[in-house]
Amino acid sequence: MYPQLSKVILNLLLTGMLFVNGQNSNFGAMLQAWRTPAGPPKVLAAYMPWFGDKNHIDVGYSSHDADTVRRQIDEASSMGIAGFIVDWNGPRHAYTDKSVDVVAQAANEKHFLFALLYNESDDAEQSTDDAISDFDQAYRRYIGPEAKYRDAYLTYNGRPVIFIFPKSGKTDWNKVRQHVSTWASQPIILYKDDSGRFANVFDGFYVWVHPGKKGWAQDGSDWGKDHLQDFYKRMKDKYPQKILVAGAWPGFDDSRARWGLNRRMDTRCGKTLEDTLHLAEDFSGPNPVPFLLVQTWNDYEEGTAMERRSLKDCAK
Repeated sequence: MYPQLSKVILNLLLTGMLFVNGQNSNFGAMLQAWRTPAGPPKVLAAYMPWFGDKNHIDVGYSSHDADTVRRQIDEASSMGIAGFIVDWNGPRHAYTDKSVDVVAQAANEKHFLFALLYNESDDAEQSTDDAISDFDQAYRRYIGPEAKYRDAYLTYNGRPVIFIFPKSGKTDWNKVRQHVSTWASQPIILYKDDSGRFANVFDGFYVWVHPGKKGWAQDGSDWGKDHLQDFYKRMKDKYPQKILVAGAWPGFDDSRARWGLNRRMDTRCGKTLEDTLHLAEDFSGPNPVPFLLVQTWNDYEEGTAMERRSLKDCAK
C-alpha cells in the first residue's frame, strides 16, 4: 500500500534518534514517506486536552495555554502530522471543553486540522440524549456554517469527521444518526474497532492501541500484532466499503495513571512503532483509507505520547 515506508523506517532506526521534539525529526521523515502518487492518508494524532487539571499528572504545561498548543502544533506539523483528534466529553467536563476551544483557535491560526474524539457518556440511561445534545454543541461551535473555526475542522469528501470512543456502549446510534441527518453537512462518524450492533450506522472504524484477544503480556512483549491483523482482516472481509482508519503507536504503559491496571506494551526502542506502521503498509483491502491515526500525541498517563519521545527513552 505504501511501498517506500519500510525502507525509510529501517534507515531511521539505524541513524539512532527516532523522535527529537519536532525539528529535524527523523519521525517526521518517516511520516513523509507516506506521500505516494496515489494520494497518501492524512497523518493525524490523538490529543489529550486535560493537562493542568488537578485530576491528571503534571507534565509541565497546561492544555489551556495557547502558546503551548501553538508550539505543539508546530512540532507536530514538522513531523508531517496534519491534525489533532482532540479527546472531548462534551460541555459537562469544563476543563477539557475549554481546551478544545484553545486547540481549535490555534489550529485555525496555524492552518492545521482538528477534529473531535467524542467520549460516549458512561451514563447508560442518558448516553443517547447526551450524545444528541453534545453533537448539537459540536455543530454550533466547530462544524456548522456559523462555527468560528470551521475551516480548520477535519473533513473527508466535504463532510466533517467525528471519531467516537465508546464508554457505556448503551448509546442508540440510530437515533443519533437520524438526528444529525438534519445538518447541512452530515458528519462522517467513525467508531473504535468495530460495532456489530450499529455497524450500518457508522461510516467506518478506526483501530486503537491494544495487544489483542490474548490480552496484555506481563512482560509487555505483545505489541498489538494480533489486534491489528484482526482489525484489518475484519474490515476487508466484513466492511469492504467502509472507511478504514489505520493505526500506529509507540507502546503503552498506564502505570502513571490513577486508573492504571499495570498494562504495558514495550516500545522496543522504536520497533513497536515500526511494526505497527508495517502492518498498515501491508493492508491491501478495498476500503478507503484516508487517515493514519497515531496514538497518541501526548498521553503521558498511558505511555503513548509521541511528544518528547526519543530512543534514549528505551529501557536497558
